[in-house]
Amino acid sequence: MSLALIRTTSAVELNPEQELAVEHGIGDARGPGPLLVVAGAGSGKTAMLAHRVAALILAGADPKRIMLATFSRRAAAELGRRVERLLARRLAPEAAAAAKPAYAGTFHAIGARLLREYAPRLGLDPQFTIHDREDSADLMNWARHEAGLGETKDRFPTKATCLAIYSRVVNARGELKATLGKWFPWVAAHEAPLRALFAAYVEMKQRQNVLDYDDLLLYFAQMLTEPTIAEEIAARFDHLLVDEYQDTNALQGEIVLALRPRGRGLTVVGDDAQAIYSFRAATVRNILDFPRAFDPPALIVTLERNYRSSGAVLAAANAVIALAPERFTKNLWTDRPAGALPLLITVADDADQARFVATTVLANREEGASLKSQAVLFRASHHSAALELELTRRNVPFVKYGGLKFLDAAHVKDAVALMRFAENPRDRVAGFRVAQLLPGVGPKIAETIVAAAASGDGFAAMASLSPPARARAGFPAFADLMRRLAARVAPWPAEIADAVAWLSPLIETRYDDARVRVGDLEALERIAAGFPSRERFLSELALDPPDKTSDEAGPPLKDEDYLILSTIHSAKGQEWRSVFVLNCVDGCIPSDLATGSSEEIEEERRLLYVAMTRAKDELALIVPQRFYVHGQPKYGDRSVFASRTRFVPPPLLKHFDRRTWPEAQAEPHRPPADGARVDLKARMRAMWR
Repeated sequence: MSLALIRTTSAVELNPEQELAVEHGIGDARGPGPLLVVAGAGSGKTAMLAHRVAALILAGADPKRIMLATFSRRAAAELGRRVERLLARRLAPEAAAAAKPAYAGTFHAIGARLLREYAPRLGLDPQFTIHDREDSADLMNWARHEAGLGETKDRFPTKATCLAIYSRVVNARGELKATLGKWFPWVAAHEAPLRALFAAYVEMKQRQNVLDYDDLLLYFAQMLTEPTIAEEIAARFDHLLVDEYQDTNALQGEIVLALRPRGRGLTVVGDDAQAIYSFRAATVRNILDFPRAFDPPALIVTLERNYRSSGAVLAAANAVIALAPERFTKNLWTDRPAGALPLLITVADDADQARFVATTVLANREEGASLKSQAVLFRASHHSAALELELTRRNVPFVKYGGLKFLDAAHVKDAVALMRFAENPRDRVAGFRVAQLLPGVGPKIAETIVAAAASGDGFAAMASLSPPARARAGFPAFADLMRRLAARVAPWPAEIADAVAWLSPLIETRYDDARVRVGDLEALERIAAGFPSRERFLSELALDPPDKTSDEAGPPLKDEDYLILSTIHSAKGQEWRSVFVLNCVDGCIPSDLATGSSEEIEEERRLLYVAMTRAKDELALIVPQRFYVHGQPKYGDRSVFASRTRFVPPPLLKHFDRRTWPEAQAEPHRPPADGARVDLKARMRAMWR
């Protein structure tokens, strides 16, 4: 395929490195060899990847034989939209819309889909349901309770800690003893009971026909260890493209190599300098070791041209990451003007830090910059507490990335649990939750209801139960609803409307803000309409839930502008005109909880690099000399003195404009007063004679 054909797919001109990545191996009858695209921050990675997919399709690749693995479903959707726009320049609109990769999404979503297809050959029931993290923790707690581990004389880890240990062992392909020693040393003495607990947890999941997040990858990887199945699945795809490869874990790395053991048709894109998710068991080794995984080694194309940041911001960010001991060599550059040096601001404490940010943000606004074009980034969510108070005091609107997830709201979880219970009557966690929605039903009666539903004839046996008098009134309607949902009497998505109709009266008796909550359930109905089946709806909702619950609409705002507050992790992939980074001191960046090993320290360095490269024009790193540490068990609330982050050592200071805020005001000159003279120095000497 010629570069001329690639260029005609977009009005945006690709640079030579992007063109090299897009063109690699296209037209090779054997399929392109392995390709690693090291894409620096702001280097047009998404555009390059979309162009490569479009170029493959225009060169004759069958979209149904392309697998595209992304970090999130939203990223997959955005890539799909870009590919369609590119193809529309060469194909009819209908053909462009149809020419999308058949398998596009997260590893978890792709794994769930393939596991359902191959379920009969894997000993799985294809009607399995997927537990989200909260449901998994509840089931872990159930296993913990049945094992009597909550009643031991020694403090046993909580359900959340148990699930975190289990998840890290699975995703990192680690051993339990080594994982406890490195990541959870305070519970290392519980190795034996934890091993027994995890075995019981796995058996519970299997009895109830449920998989958790970790199972989707674990079963996917295990499925590919069977040579016949692995060859079958690999043969279904000519191309595998993986985005954000630096954020994959050991299991995902195994899956990639199992699908493309010789590297033919394999493209991975990522930036080792932005690998910041080890807390999710991601390993930077996947991308660092990728070239050597094949013979001959993978081609490496490095995208170094940055389209986002000014020259001065890039110079400072490059200097910070250049001190990393192991990385792919790259030096981001831009043809944008150098601009102002990034600021390195020293303030007295976190209160002055908050005042500086608020004052500067408002000054920028007066000069024409919107609040939305400015962002304040921080290592941990609580670091913004003083700033939030200051912004509120000054009436500066802000949005903080985070908050209550849509599916974490009790009423939404109730509706989803109802659909999950109908899909899989053996899902004990879902059934237990739903049964206790009935007035008069407590844990004991709920246990009876769930056990009846899990029997061979399912909801028919449950309907024949005779519950106690206090639960009898609403039980027949509930049993009839479950029978109809299980039998799929109403076509999808009308069945979720039946579920909402049953839930709404219960919500009105349980919550003061019932109208708002019913509105959330109506939103859930609208979301459901976008999926072809109940199974797909439940799977996708568990794998990639919407972000937030709603609230009642307030009066319309004349000024809908607002400042962005975000953790650095949440800011990845974003960009703003002006960026402020709070608490650039040792103990915060790097976090004092992440300095136990060189690997942890290097990830903290990458976090600062990610924060710095979010800025387009203006960047300020703020160094409070003193800040409060709250809730120390021994000392209570106390202030500590801090030193500038170790990631900006003295040789790097030339890349910054160093200032103190507020600037000291010079005292007016006053002539010495007339009158008696005292020789204080003589008095001091006399004290010791």
